[in-house]
Amino acid sequence: MVGSPHEALHRIFQKDPALLTRALQRVLHVPFPEPREIAALNVDLTEIEPVERRVDTLLRAETDEGTYLLVVESQGKVDERKRGSWPYYLSYLYEKYRCEPVLIVITQNNATARWAARPIRLGFRDWHSLTVRPLVLGPENVPLITDERQAEQDVTLAVLSAMTHGRGPQATAILKPLASALRTIDPDSAAVLVQFVDSCLTDPQAQQQWRELMTAIQYFWRHPLAEQVREEGREQGREQGRVENQRQMILRVLEWRNIPVPDDVRERVNASGDPDELDTWARRAVNATDAAELFTEER
Repeated sequence: MVGSPHEALHRIFQKDPALLTRALQRVLHVPFPEPREIAALNVDLTEIEPVERRVDTLLRAETDEGTYLLVVESQGKVDERKRGSWPYYLSYLYEKYRCEPVLIVITQNNATARWAARPIRLGFRDWHSLTVRPLVLGPENVPLITDERQAEQDVTLAVLSAMTHGRGPQATAILKPLASALRTIDPDSAAVLVQFVDSCLTDPQAQQQWRELMTAIQYFWRHPLAEQVREEGREQGREQGRVENQRQMILRVLEWRNIPVPDDVRERVNASGDPDELDTWARRAVNATDAAELFTEER
């Protein structure tokens, strides 16, 4: 289970390893060769000595130009200790695997992105024995994908967009297009990606909007993360709290889709205390073109 932005930001590349090379090519415009094969490796860099060193995600990319190790580091804030650990990671991996390591840093913070992009130079002023130049993915260069068709063309890249922008005011702009795009892929993969996005949304309103959208299309509540949210619901009044959340979710989905909600529809939704009935109306709210369509089958 993913419970933090740190985990989600690098584990998405374990879910879709090829996303990393697409991000390098399309976002950073780095001419990285197209992999014939790409696979996740063991992230444990611990030596025999009692010093544990572990990268976040490690991938091996086989290309026509050679084999590369893609080292992904999720970075939440500036940490000057990385001046020592990042060069160590790359040197150790080259010694162990005898192929070229490439360091990619991903962050949700612009200041951290600018810090991470600075070359690490070891040596003296006119002669650097070692230079490390990380490639950085962050809010300033990962595009904000707000077009539904564009999101459908590359769903995991759209998820990465929502994740990297998850701490900013623009995070909500991609949620509805992304929710629609997730319906075009298999439900098991979608459920995992839903959790990645949820872990990276720091604004309570954005996170609530996302959870309600996912509830409506039955992805969020099938995931293990749902147990955490259900527990929160029980603390707010168990069944009564859940019913009230369902009512509000139905009305918000209609409002987010710019569908007018007449008083009689609002009153009927607020009067219902049947969770199954409310679930049915929530599913209809996602595709309805008129608020009255919530009750169409009953007519």
